[in-house]
Amino acid sequence: MTTSGTAFLDELDARGLFANCTDRAGLAELLTKEAPISAYAGYDPTSSSLHVGNLVPTIMLKRLQLAGHRPIIVVGGATGMIGDPSGKSDERNLLDDATLQANLAGIRAQLAKLLDFEAPTTGALMTNNADWTKGISYLEFLRDVGKHLTINYMMGKDSVRSRLEGDSGISYTEFSYMLLQAFDFVELAKPPTNCRLQVGGNDQYGNITAGTELQHKLGGRPRLFGLTAPLLLDSRGEKMGKTSTGERVWLDPARTPPFEFYKYWFNVSDDDAPRLLRMFSLRPLAEVNELLAAHDQDRAKRTAQRELARAMTSWVHGDEAVKRVETANKVFATGSLDGLSADELSSLAGTIPTVDLPRSELESGLNIVDLLARTVADSKGAARRLVQEGGAYVNNVKIAEIEHKVTREHLVAEVWLLVRRGKKELRLVRAV
Repeated sequence: MTTSGTAFLDELDARGLFANCTDRAGLAELLTKEAPISAYAGYDPTSSSLHVGNLVPTIMLKRLQLAGHRPIIVVGGATGMIGDPSGKSDERNLLDDATLQANLAGIRAQLAKLLDFEAPTTGALMTNNADWTKGISYLEFLRDVGKHLTINYMMGKDSVRSRLEGDSGISYTEFSYMLLQAFDFVELAKPPTNCRLQVGGNDQYGNITAGTELQHKLGGRPRLFGLTAPLLLDSRGEKMGKTSTGERVWLDPARTPPFEFYKYWFNVSDDDAPRLLRMFSLRPLAEVNELLAAHDQDRAKRTAQRELARAMTSWVHGDEAVKRVETANKVFATGSLDGLSADELSSLAGTIPTVDLPRSELESGLNIVDLLARTVADSKGAARRLVQEGGAYVNNVKIAEIEHKVTREHLVAEVWLLVRRGKKELRLVRAV
């Protein structure tokens, strides 16, 4: 059953997902009286993987889908070759076609995990704006699109003005991006997609309103609407999406493993966790607020952060990934494999850094120095010092003798060893 438009927008507001709207009352009426509608968000294919910043427009599409509407994904096969100036200080490198196609395939696979593509009436649709731009000549585009938006109008947008005021300026190529995105919206408004709403982060508001303006200038067409959410910023106003070491948090598990992805969300501050949980949790808002009340009773338990980490990891990587990560967290906390089932032990491989070791080497016993040098120490000399300083552990047992031998009898479930350096550096060893 479709949620009323007013209730839907009120909930977005309560969840901190409402920043700007071209006409809130008009959009509420559209969502109610013409449901189900189609709504789109654009994704820039500059990488084969999305990152956590892309989850803002995606959660908006997800909530629209849960409310009974149809999400449309526009992956910029055309605009991605130009680059969007919004929020950028420099122009992007242009993409060649092979790279672009690989990026499009990667993004499609990730979004298939985040949105339902199979629902009969509300299944997500993925489109590529190259499909409706590649056959249009430059002169046709100037005649049919360019004449409707003035230079004064375009220069009034923050994304353009900030670049004009900067040292690097803006090329005509990037300046044209706004026209192309506006053209996307107008094209998607036509049958069979009949898209009336574009959503995105608030840095896209200028581009979105260019689309609504172009549709208006063309005349005699259905009215279009724009809706944006706040950017993903922390309580200090800094953009989120990078680890403490400066690495971007990707949705691709090969780039950001689920263990690190979970840890990123678990480590957010008490100031940020409630806001992020309201934004991204798929639980009813009343349940979220109850959980946050419990969180406030004892913040040391990090209840909100744990729920946030579970929700985000489940959405992006699946429930099984959450189980693997939380099993790994238990091992990191205790330094022990005790009490873990065979399935839990198997799930640790790869979640915790894993080293394969020939089982034959354990038959006669493998010296602890050799084992440490192949797992947590940089060299045999460093391994000896580690033992002598009391920082070497195997299966949570401190090893005090540099002549100690590790044998098959030390294996847990006949397969596993846990080697630890100090309190936190672990390697899982798998006998093969």
